[in-house]
Amino acid sequence: MCGITGAVGLKDISNQLFEGIRNLEYRGYDSCGVALMSGKRAIVVKKNVGYVDDVYKKENVLQHQGHTGIAHTRWATHGQVTKNNTHPFSSCDKKFAVVHNGIISNYQALRKQLKAEGHKFISDTDTEVVPHLLEKFYQETGSVEAAFVNTLRQLEGSYAIAFISIHQPDQIFCARRESPLLLGIDDEVKYVGSDFNAFIDHTKNAVIMDDDEYAIVSRDAYVVKSTVTQEVVAKPVTRIEWDSETTRKGGYPHYMLKEIYEQPQTINNALDVDEKKMDEFVDLLDKKATAQLVGVGTTFYVTMYANYIFSQISGKYIPAISSDEFVSLSPVDGDSFVLAISQSGETYDTISALKHAKAQGAATGAIVNVMGSTISRLVDKTILQGSGPEICVISTKAALAQMVILTHMALKLGLRRKRITQRQYKASLKSLHDLPEVINGILNERSGFIHRIAHQHRNVKNWLYLGRGIYYPIALESALKMKEVAYVHAEGMPCGFLKHGTLAMIDDDVYSIVFIPPKSDKAMYQATLASVAEIRARSGFVLGIHFDERGKDKELFSEELIIPQVPDIVAPFIHLVISQLLAYFTATSLKRNVDKPRSLAKSVTVG
Repeated sequence: MCGITGAVGLKDISNQLFEGIRNLEYRGYDSCGVALMSGKRAIVVKKNVGYVDDVYKKENVLQHQGHTGIAHTRWATHGQVTKNNTHPFSSCDKKFAVVHNGIISNYQALRKQLKAEGHKFISDTDTEVVPHLLEKFYQETGSVEAAFVNTLRQLEGSYAIAFISIHQPDQIFCARRESPLLLGIDDEVKYVGSDFNAFIDHTKNAVIMDDDEYAIVSRDAYVVKSTVTQEVVAKPVTRIEWDSETTRKGGYPHYMLKEIYEQPQTINNALDVDEKKMDEFVDLLDKKATAQLVGVGTTFYVTMYANYIFSQISGKYIPAISSDEFVSLSPVDGDSFVLAISQSGETYDTISALKHAKAQGAATGAIVNVMGSTISRLVDKTILQGSGPEICVISTKAALAQMVILTHMALKLGLRRKRITQRQYKASLKSLHDLPEVINGILNERSGFIHRIAHQHRNVKNWLYLGRGIYYPIALESALKMKEVAYVHAEGMPCGFLKHGTLAMIDDDVYSIVFIPPKSDKAMYQATLASVAEIRARSGFVLGIHFDERGKDKELFSEELIIPQVPDIVAPFIHLVISQLLAYFTATSLKRNVDKPRSLAKSVTVG
């Protein structure tokens, strides 16, 4: 959560800071602020609540110039969304300015101690202890680096910290523990950022910091050291493969819509994953006595989908476990394989689950979208899904790509275990390769129908999303999209739940969306239609999303979306794309802030 950027150069870097913090706004947008070194004698701090563009205008930030600076965009964890709780924070003597992501778990004890020593606090945040500790230890040591190391050794919890000081006006100091931080390396300017987007417009060369490391960054040099030993750590420079143009809207009104429309290419990229890497994962899934799939939020629903697809195709049951419950639920040992799914590669709960698994001797793997991320470096084996930057807080293309990769993996495992034939494998793989064209058709030919339905029913307060079998996780993920982006109550559940209590809720205020499989899946198709009949018998509204031709039974649905006939293996993906568009158009009809939903942020790096 939250975004940090920093820059140090020979010329004014205020515009680079503005670009960097705006590029990171998907990580948090409750408030933002900037600290600039004004000459060598003072630090100018400007901050306020609101979006980056608004705060910069309100505070006239760009009228200030400097060669060294840091900036921060916040997703609130400690303290309400107020100007006083906005980063950066200054020491009492105004000679240090600090930004921080993460949670300092012992901040209350430190705050009490510092107050007793005469330090004055203006905020309710955990972060504010850091500049006061820096001031304290600088007074004791006369060294900014020594003060920083002593401060870091006082902190418990997780952090990515960056600060500037008039004692070293041409440098940025930064450190990380369990919260992402990296350096951007350019000839004339050096950068600090929470992720690549902080500086991708200016350089594609990055140094990825590891836990318990700190760095000192100047215009023409940088050094990374161990917080424990203070010895220099040799770090490779990583080349970022993303094109900065992919982080822009490209004429779309919102990133969410752009990323939905990018899904055909995303699927092609997912199907182009290195076969050898895929086979390594399949080896572990096949040979280990137990395997578990872990994710949280959208990626948990991705793992639930994978649970079904592995069972159906390979005959191997691989349970899906929410990352935050993994330690409580899943016994693992040296004969286990834990496969994690994460868009950012920085998800706190998933990192914690993987650390627990590794401590028990389990083999670990991950499918992630961000190279060099914490999870990609933590696990034994990684598949980089190649979806490109996903800027909207709501995950669409990344989740779909993960599902495609897992389907391909299930096909490989099924072939190896002789649950499917070579012919079936090739036919299913062809269906996946044909999927981008089908989705393009949906996007180009069905969007108008979906928009009409969304606008017509935009004021519905309660939706049930219903599916059977593999369509159950599709229902869950689809309902989550409606909640996240439109703020509409939506509940995903299996159709079988209806007659075990939920039918009591059916009335004029509760609408249902039912994901109906192709007719070729005869048993599932008939069972799903039986659930539709149960709702209609109670005069309930049903939006049926199905593959049948119009006119089969006009009384069955209150409203219908008819989609092209596709093979069973790719049908759930079509339902998912339809529901993404439905959530998007509902949100725009309600005038929601689509790319920046309230109370949410992209990368959940706190527990």
